[in-house]
Amino acid sequence: MRKLGLVFYACAVWTSAFSQQERQVSHYMYDQISVIPGSAGSSEMISTHAIYRQQWAGIEGAPTDFILNLSAPFKLGSTHHGVGLSLWQDEIGFNKDIDLTFSYAYQFSVGNGTLGLGLSGNFINRKINPEWRFAEDLPSNDEDVPWGNQSEMAIDMGAGLFYRTDELYVGISSTRILENGFEFQNESATITREKLSRQYYLTAGYTIQMANPALEFMPSVFLQSDAKVTKIDINATIMYNKKFWGGVSYRVGSAVVGMVGLNILNGVKVGYAYDFDTSRLMKVSKGSHEIMIGYDFRIGVEKIPQKYKSIRYL
Repeated sequence: MRKLGLVFYACAVWTSAFSQQERQVSHYMYDQISVIPGSAGSSEMISTHAIYRQQWAGIEGAPTDFILNLSAPFKLGSTHHGVGLSLWQDEIGFNKDIDLTFSYAYQFSVGNGTLGLGLSGNFINRKINPEWRFAEDLPSNDEDVPWGNQSEMAIDMGAGLFYRTDELYVGISSTRILENGFEFQNESATITREKLSRQYYLTAGYTIQMANPALEFMPSVFLQSDAKVTKIDINATIMYNKKFWGGVSYRVGSAVVGMVGLNILNGVKVGYAYDFDTSRLMKVSKGSHEIMIGYDFRIGVEKIPQKYKSIRYL
């Protein structure tokens, strides 16, 4: 006999699993290749980034994410191109997703910068292994509640533009364009369908050289929307001597984020972010922790050492 246990958990976690369809990271400026395919190969270097995020620490079943990104430029004759790869593993409650995205961009010169026109293909594997507990007076065969260990696959695509100069970057894209989804069975073999929502992204950043030549001010913004709910991150970062950085982000209506980072060696960087929740979650959450590690390099031998104005573009 099922006892009153996690009725709230059954509703909240399954609803969260449906609504938490897209990643949320504070180091969004290092995760552009995952959602803006036009950014593939936008740097002259091969760029790799790994991000680990523990969201809403202290809440059982809260999201845990691992992201691994790679972006690389290449030439065919006199034309410039870029390719990208993004692997995202997300665990929330009884949900475990693996999301693999391949991106391609054609790069061409526009004004003082480069414009990338990109496409991406997306493969998502969603695994669930729910354990529901119901009150005695509630039905256990609700067609909206899936049962058992199940694994489903979905394929989707994205498209977007990314423009950058030495000081500026602007990106716009849409993912989950096909709005495909998953089908799960419940205890009575009724199908529960989950549709992936089309997502829209806009991001921009600028590097401002301050009066002190050792300091750079780098404001940026990241917007994500499914046409129903919109998330906006606004960031302000100060870079010192192209080696140390610190910044603050505001995720509108959700969190305040503190960030610090360090360029350890040539091309290697490490960053940490802590999200302090400003929503009702602040009563039960101990915040969110995020670690970023990046490495940018070239294949071949450099004849002339080069310097870069900002890590934002590496």
